[in-house]
Amino acid sequence: MGFSEFFGSFRKKQSSPKEAPSHWVKCSKCQSLMYFKEIEHLFNVCPKCGFHMRITAQQRINLICDEDTFTEFDSSLAPVDPLKFVDKKSYKKRIAEASEKTGRTSSVISGSCEINGVNTQLVVFDFKFMGGSLGSVEGEKIVRAINRAIENKEGLVIVSASGGARMQESTFSLLQMSKTSCALTKLSDAGLPFISVLTDPTMGGVSASFAWLGDVIITEPGSLIGFAGQRVIKQTIGTDLPEGFQRAEFLLEHGLIDMIVQRSQMKKCISDMLTFFGTNYKKDEYELKIKAS
Repeated sequence: MGFSEFFGSFRKKQSSPKEAPSHWVKCSKCQSLMYFKEIEHLFNVCPKCGFHMRITAQQRINLICDEDTFTEFDSSLAPVDPLKFVDKKSYKKRIAEASEKTGRTSSVISGSCEINGVNTQLVVFDFKFMGGSLGSVEGEKIVRAINRAIENKEGLVIVSASGGARMQESTFSLLQMSKTSCALTKLSDAGLPFISVLTDPTMGGVSASFAWLGDVIITEPGSLIGFAGQRVIKQTIGTDLPEGFQRAEFLLEHGLIDMIVQRSQMKKCISDMLTFFGTNYKKDEYELKIKAS
């Protein structure tokens, strides 16, 4: 072995441009370049123009929940392939790739937590898992979270980030729209609140079902929310769409949502709403309150 080969074995392999870590973040709206620590400190909101960048499901949980209070449920639930669906790839392969990418088995993370001391059942969509699409497992996790909320006399918070129903499950996926909506009726009958948080993007079968059924519907600034895409709507009605169509500000102006909340204020807003609806109680305290009334 020559000297060049000997010393060459100690050299670190150079990362490709795609693999190399970047400590700078470019805002997709104002094109400003900022150090990543500055962005992290502001919950991934651009300090120059206020643009709310997308964040991961885990970042969302860390943002909303009190520290070390989140307990995940049903993490072992995993989708199957009842239709043996194949497009450019098989559904099984897409599930495997999404699991490898995210370390999870579905696009929904559900569990219990405290939000400023308020006991809550929380459901968060992970857009990185097949675009946050709604399938049989996701629907089942949501229904189980609703049932836990009823059992424990707690409020429910669902943070949506989804492209809609999962096409690879066809009717099985579409059935989750009615399944979750029916379960929310039981939550309403129990007198417990459902806070729906719509983030960028919330589209398709998710927006057409449980996401719009919240007692309070909250969004972040600039979030894309709708059912069909703008191009499809434009082609269908044969006319140009108004400026800002399907964005949070447009929806608030037309009465489709209740409020737009800055990410830094989201936790406080949610806990205030839950407290307003009377869910800031332990289970035994809640039962005493019901008896007293």
